[in-house]
Amino acid sequence: MVKSYLRYEPAATFGVIASLESNISYDSSGKFLLSPALEKVGVWQVRQGVCSKTLSPSASSPGPSLAVTSIVASPASALVAVGHADGSIRIWDLSKGTCETTLNGHKGAVTALRYNKIGSMLASGGKDNDIILWDVVGETGLYRLRGHRDQVTDLLFLDSGKKLVSSSKDKFVRVWDTETQHCMQIVSGHHSEIWSIDSDPEERYVVTGSADLELRFYTVTKHDLGDGEIGSSDHKESVDNDLSSARNKWEVLKYFGEIPRQTKDRVANLRFNKLGNLLACQVAGKTVEIFRMLDEAESKRKAKRRVHRKKEKKDKKEKKEKDPSKNVAEGTDIGDGKHTSLEESNPTIVVSDVFKLLQIVRSGKKICSTSFCPINPKNSLATIALSLNNNSVEIYSIESDSSTQTLAIELQGHRSDVRSLSLSPDNSLLLSTSHNAVKIWNPSTCNCLRTIDSGYGLCSMFVSGDQNKYALVGTKGGKIEIIDVPSATCVEVVEAHGGSIHSIASMPDKTGFVTGSADHEVKFWEYRRLKKSSHDLERLTVSNVRTMKMNDDVLKIALSPDAKYIAVALLDCTVKVFFVDTLKFFLTLYGHKLPVLCMDISSDGDLIVTGSADKNLKIWGLDFGDCHKSIFAHADSVMDVKFVPNTHYVFSVGKDRLLKYWDADKFELLLTVEGHHAEIWCLALSSRGDFIVTGSHDRSIRRWDRTDEPFFIEEEKEIRLEEMFKADLDGAFENRHAPKDELPEEGAVASAGKKTQETLTATDLIIEALDLAEAETKRIAEYEEEKTRGAMAKFQPNILMLGLSPSDYVLRSISNVRPNDLEQTLLAVPFSDALKLLSYLKNWTSNSEKVELICRVAVVLLQTHYHQLISTPSARPVLTVLKDVLHSRVKDCKDTLGFNLAAMDHLKQLMAMKSDAPFRDAKSKLLEIRSRLAKRNAGKTDTREERKRKKKQKQGSDGHAWTVVR
Repeated sequence: MVKSYLRYEPAATFGVIASLESNISYDSSGKFLLSPALEKVGVWQVRQGVCSKTLSPSASSPGPSLAVTSIVASPASALVAVGHADGSIRIWDLSKGTCETTLNGHKGAVTALRYNKIGSMLASGGKDNDIILWDVVGETGLYRLRGHRDQVTDLLFLDSGKKLVSSSKDKFVRVWDTETQHCMQIVSGHHSEIWSIDSDPEERYVVTGSADLELRFYTVTKHDLGDGEIGSSDHKESVDNDLSSARNKWEVLKYFGEIPRQTKDRVANLRFNKLGNLLACQVAGKTVEIFRMLDEAESKRKAKRRVHRKKEKKDKKEKKEKDPSKNVAEGTDIGDGKHTSLEESNPTIVVSDVFKLLQIVRSGKKICSTSFCPINPKNSLATIALSLNNNSVEIYSIESDSSTQTLAIELQGHRSDVRSLSLSPDNSLLLSTSHNAVKIWNPSTCNCLRTIDSGYGLCSMFVSGDQNKYALVGTKGGKIEIIDVPSATCVEVVEAHGGSIHSIASMPDKTGFVTGSADHEVKFWEYRRLKKSSHDLERLTVSNVRTMKMNDDVLKIALSPDAKYIAVALLDCTVKVFFVDTLKFFLTLYGHKLPVLCMDISSDGDLIVTGSADKNLKIWGLDFGDCHKSIFAHADSVMDVKFVPNTHYVFSVGKDRLLKYWDADKFELLLTVEGHHAEIWCLALSSRGDFIVTGSHDRSIRRWDRTDEPFFIEEEKEIRLEEMFKADLDGAFENRHAPKDELPEEGAVASAGKKTQETLTATDLIIEALDLAEAETKRIAEYEEEKTRGAMAKFQPNILMLGLSPSDYVLRSISNVRPNDLEQTLLAVPFSDALKLLSYLKNWTSNSEKVELICRVAVVLLQTHYHQLISTPSARPVLTVLKDVLHSRVKDCKDTLGFNLAAMDHLKQLMAMKSDAPFRDAKSKLLEIRSRLAKRNAGKTDTREERKRKKKQKQGSDGHAWTVVR
């Protein structure tokens, strides 16, 4: 009988607050902060600092390829777009926590996402240098824009979504017209890769950031103001001077100026807040520079002060100089005076008059991304969230002169790698160590229960038989820390070794433990109870009872369950086995080419398995020390290995990010489980073998549960071979059809979708439905013919048609295709089946709900098979009928939509009139007061010379000479 095994599957992931590959983002309401957590997105309640829900892709999707690389929230709804490393984009409904649709188009990781203002359109950029525009409502890709020669780094919509601005690592900014789908303008000027781009909400200025020491600013030129009126909305005076050059209708971004930055690190992210008065410039370091954007009146006042100071400096300089030709100098002064007075009355506004550095926010660690809260707080200018590279999030309140940290989300995860894991004897607690803290978790609920400050913990264990009260941690500094778990305190630190403690193992009789260190020593320890006085409670302490000297660094130790042998792995690539009672030498295990990093002994004491940096697992017999089998197990170093209790099944983890399940008797690989995004350092196995916990360099802790689903070795081998074959085919297909010629400089447009396994499956289903419908149609025709002859046998419809007619059954199969995959699905349909599909379209047009789908199908088929259709006589009647029918149906839909839009607009106007009826008089008075204040402020901004001139005119009109009496 073929032996079956039980499958282990991913169950939970915890310990990640903010991963490094993606940005953080507030939702449109400002109540939740969206943070990337490897392949998931955590939704954090900002006020409470609690993760309320997790947006997680389906378990059927492959884990490592789904790392989140970009997040953006829709400004007008509860939708959130999440880009992944495999090029897919998932759109989530934040209120429901469900994935609404999946968009596949990019061949590389998604690096930039941006919604337009009303949230109906989404632009995405990727590492494949392409930009794709998506219709969010229709859930389809519109088109692909090509032109950039390197990774797209940021995107920006302008002019109500009619213009799209993109930045790239190729040092260029491109402006695209979304209506004509072509590149309007290419902006150069940066000397290094451009990393971010943004605009204020009123779209007056566009700012770009790179590794240059300056931020470059551009004014946005409006072309829809009239034939001769072209200018930015901030100040018309400065545009009048360059009106001749601004008449170029293709010039959308006009260079405005540069502002020097305070740090030399490259710009990582540029974002305006929702009000548009603050600009955050995050660099690839520990600082965020906050710039304030002045309004038009403040900018003019600042420009006038700048011109006035410049004039005063010039006057002082001229007084110091002596000019012999007095008359010439006087004439020159008159001309310069006219020019200066004109410049003072109408100064040219430069970028330094509009933007000024407000303050610099400094963090203790490197900043990965920033996000402004859309809700403006009452007591401060803005609230900004920072995600740090140590797996934490900090929130700062920005004030006019300083910034204060209001919240830090950090307790739910480690600041660096998870280096060791250990489960309590009853599997109710999990202990994890890192470079500065020890955390106690509940492995079933994945909640962090305790956080204790610690040294750099390399190994750990719970004290057996003490009701999970104490735990031991071996540190990099050679110390043993005794942790009191209920009180979350370190009760004692023992100076144990002169080097790093690499391994700690409990004695089978539970009276003590053994440690191995880099100081070439193996020490045996004994538990003792310490009580200082009669009123104090007993606490645990340890004492060294025996020491065994080795000739090299000790990397790992393991004790046999019967306490007869102790195995010691040394830096010289050998494993030495000693008797525990006498410490006499018993065996040496030779064979590994690199040091043994991990090992374990089976519950019956018969087998010992060792894992090495040479990527091999070796299974040895502990009775004679013979090597039963050497297995090339991982693509990189094997970091940890454990036997399942009371079995000869083995789990191993390595730097290749994989967890593998082995049968040590048959020397067969049973399962390979993917999930981690970086090297796996450690694993812990429950006492019953029903779940495993792994810790990784990606700061995550993952739990894998044993299921009731059986599997067989041969089936798993076939599945692995099919996956390898499919991966080879996909790679060959991509390489064969990759574009080899250079893209045109002005940009190009292509189809938005891409061929995937889902589209090929959908094509097969459509072809199958067409064949089934054709056969059913023939059966119906034969039945009708027999009926005319007098045969009255009852017709039995095909049960596979689900009670539908052939036409409706084909329509159902078309409707089941996702809107984004429809084009690529129909492209794979052969011409003979395309003709069959076209013949069904006439019957489908009677269904008014499917008119849009029918038109899309017709357009794709006509574009794909155009030359074959015009040369096929049998296709002409079908095309002639479709020409008239589709046109009339589309016109009816257009009329219905137009009528409904006009009615909704009318209702909106009626509601607006009813809502503001009590406040109309107050609004009119408020507008009148504002106009008066504006006139008064305009009078106050007169220059000093103008006031003097008015005073002299008044004196002349009165005819009196006023005398000042002091």
